[in-house]
Amino acid sequence: MGATELGGDPFDALGDSNRRAIVELLVSGGRTVGEIADALPISRPAVSRHLRLLKNAGLVIDEPRGTRRIYQLHDQGVAAVEAYLVEVWGEAAR
Repeated sequence: MGATELGGDPFDALGDSNRRAIVELLVSGGRTVGEIADALPISRPAVSRHLRLLKNAGLVIDEPRGTRRIYQLHDQGVAAVEAYLVEVWGEAAR
């Protein structure tokens, strides 16, 4: 799955420090918008906008659970970024 198929560039998405912080939070597991907002110095609406961009870039997926959505890293999106870095940078990327 390429990021362009989803309409977003993962490297553009990761160019923002708040989005990188969200990705770093999601490494430890799924979280709701509220949980992410509580951990960062940005509002819930801002978190939602950042998550939408990360999702469009293929880095994040969401799963409905009752009235909430749980956001987590999308394994295939993360693997695509890793594959690109390895292709371009070779062993130096590891």
